[in-house]
Amino acid sequence: MSKIVKVETFPVSTPLKKPVIMPNTRITSIDSVVLKITCDDGSVGFSDSGDTSSWYRGELQESIIAMISNVIAPRILLGEDPRNIEKIVAKMDLLVRDNNQAKATVDFALHDLKGKLLGVPVYELLGGRTIEAARQGWVLSAGKPDDVAAEAKRAKDVGFALFKMKIGYGTIQDDIDMVHAVRETVGLDAYLTIDANGFWSYEKALHIIRKIDSAGLDLIEQPLAHWDIEGMARLRAAVKTPIYADESAQELYNLKEIIDRRAADGLFIKLQKAGGLVKAQRWLTMARLAGLPVHCGCMIGSGLEHSPAAHLWVANEWATQGLNESIGPLMIHGTMESKNIAAGTDIALNIPKFEGGLCYPNEGPGFGIELNEAFLLSHKTADRQGRQVSL
Repeated sequence: MSKIVKVETFPVSTPLKKPVIMPNTRITSIDSVVLKITCDDGSVGFSDSGDTSSWYRGELQESIIAMISNVIAPRILLGEDPRNIEKIVAKMDLLVRDNNQAKATVDFALHDLKGKLLGVPVYELLGGRTIEAARQGWVLSAGKPDDVAAEAKRAKDVGFALFKMKIGYGTIQDDIDMVHAVRETVGLDAYLTIDANGFWSYEKALHIIRKIDSAGLDLIEQPLAHWDIEGMARLRAAVKTPIYADESAQELYNLKEIIDRRAADGLFIKLQKAGGLVKAQRWLTMARLAGLPVHCGCMIGSGLEHSPAAHLWVANEWATQGLNESIGPLMIHGTMESKNIAAGTDIALNIPKFEGGLCYPNEGPGFGIELNEAFLLSHKTADRQGRQVSL
């Protein structure tokens, strides 16, 4: 039996080639936590939390490192067989309230480690391969209407199947003009969406959606605050454009309330929001039972951060029917295909292949990722320390 003997956390900051702009938010650097879990036989599983955010899940590098080092590692992981992921996830939920990004980071590393111990890719642990590659959507940062439209045209030419716009560059009218400019540029056949990240009030959402209904959006993501599920239901009944939940759809009880109140036409999942791969599969099952389509987003992260989503989205049959917008490595490096990312510039030495609007998970045991140790050292977050906990 393998036994976990060491747990290490590393704070890493990765600059973005191009800022991501949202209301009250301008993301220029990704602050994440890389986790290593080592067994007594020398096997190592690793993961990347992806970007930490005070406003999305309320977790930061410091909180993730503290929760893993002070609670999860000493009370749950050390001495445990890493293959017992279900057992470990249950203990994390028992001993730790919320903190789903920290839990997900542990879950990811355990899946990587288990795949390596068994000599199989993670997608084999998730049911086997259903499709070869996941269809991708391109996320457009908020900006001037003509600039956003031009970027959407480039993404369409590459082969992306969906174009998601962010709000908040200027005025409400700027957002409305952006939607119509992008639709005019990409054509009526393109899958077009907008993400408000919960920043609209009910009145504002109703006003804006009625102004953009003529653009034929396929969905609007999280128009209202995460807690306003009743408002989402009211809004959905008042507009033509389908409403999807992201920030509102966190834990399983949130999904049940959304389903019971008929508050959304579909859902967005981020694996960090769900708490990892084990809990994401439960999440997808509930969505499937309700007949709600699911798209997959990301926290913005490295090739390592993207890998759990890449493996899940080719394995889970319900997930394969939705689009995967987990394009963190492309957003970091300012490109639309992985072949344009310079070697050695990412936490992963071998970023999963993004090509023609599709993503292919790496082959090989675990996530099939080689860790860029030099990058961890050269991009260590200033004034923040990692931790090591051992038997």
